[in-house]
Amino acid sequence: MPSPTPQISPEEAVRRVAQAREALVGEIHKVIIGQDEMIEQMLICVFARGHCLTIGVPGLAKTLAVSTLAQALHLKFTRIQFTPDLMPSDITGTEIIDQDQATGQRSFRFVRGPVFSNIVLADEINRTPPKTQAALLQAMQEHEVTVAGNTYPLAPPFFVMATQNPIEQEGTYPLPEAQLDRFMLSINIGYPTRSEEREIVMATTQTSRPEVRPVLHGQDVLWAQQLVRQVPASRHVVDYAVDLARATRPKEPPSPDFVKNWLAWGAGPRAAQYMVLGAKARAILHGRFAVSAEDVRAMAYPVLRHRLFTNFNADAEGIDVDQVIEKILQTVPEPSYGEALPSKSARAERQPPPPRSVPTPPPPGG
Repeated sequence: MPSPTPQISPEEAVRRVAQAREALVGEIHKVIIGQDEMIEQMLICVFARGHCLTIGVPGLAKTLAVSTLAQALHLKFTRIQFTPDLMPSDITGTEIIDQDQATGQRSFRFVRGPVFSNIVLADEINRTPPKTQAALLQAMQEHEVTVAGNTYPLAPPFFVMATQNPIEQEGTYPLPEAQLDRFMLSINIGYPTRSEEREIVMATTQTSRPEVRPVLHGQDVLWAQQLVRQVPASRHVVDYAVDLARATRPKEPPSPDFVKNWLAWGAGPRAAQYMVLGAKARAILHGRFAVSAEDVRAMAYPVLRHRLFTNFNADAEGIDVDQVIEKILQTVPEPSYGEALPSKSARAERQPPPPRSVPTPPPPGG
């Protein structure tokens, strides 16, 4: 994607990212039919340097989507099948005793676990006990693991993409709130349309298998992640994300009455951070070097979905989390600064200027 040009303009950088997005989506769609929203939110998560939790019934290509994304990004991919007997060392790795055949001297050697990868698929993460689930916490937050007192860094880029089955809950261990909060996005995957399902059946019942071509490499992804952090977000946009997050807290004065009635607990500060960061990634993926309130609204569902907890009143009325988020978006207005129709100069003051230069792009095929 990038060229060896020392410096490029923000507009050119965003154009390259948007082109890369189109190429990535095209390659993924060779294997995955439909599921446009899931693919876009996964790409947002990758470019925003986050982790995502995908929730859907079996057979909706959750695992296939992650492995195909890893192929298109040319990143190392590992899959961990979470089971009740999985141990923390099965994820992080363990120390073994090596013996030198010549001298007979013994020493410890660390054998790296499957977490030492670029994209880690935690398949059915809620099927393993909390102790093993917690083995991912340090890796997800600090991008490193500690075994036997020694700390080992994880090579960037690093993402954890976990899956859950929302139907069969027997023998599962619900993720604790602390670990749920580590996931930037929670992606709900629905059934395909009839035409998509017909195409899926036709494509998967024949011998030919499409080949996914690598579009980006690890250095390209790191460059794009750095670019996302430089995308400007105005005070107007940041305030809107903060107001949405604060409106979810039933014990806070700004929260609407229906929030106090339906929610037991609301979102913490990470929600506003991730809404702004996800909005920045969404903006550049769509070829824009500025964030709008629409970008924040688009990120509200996947960011807030796993951070809000309904109470008995909501359950009794058949209200789910997505319905609460929808009502919050309808209720919380975009912040205004006392101007009915702000002038062009006033709007320019609210929008911070783009940086004069962007991160130096890596060489081709880096």
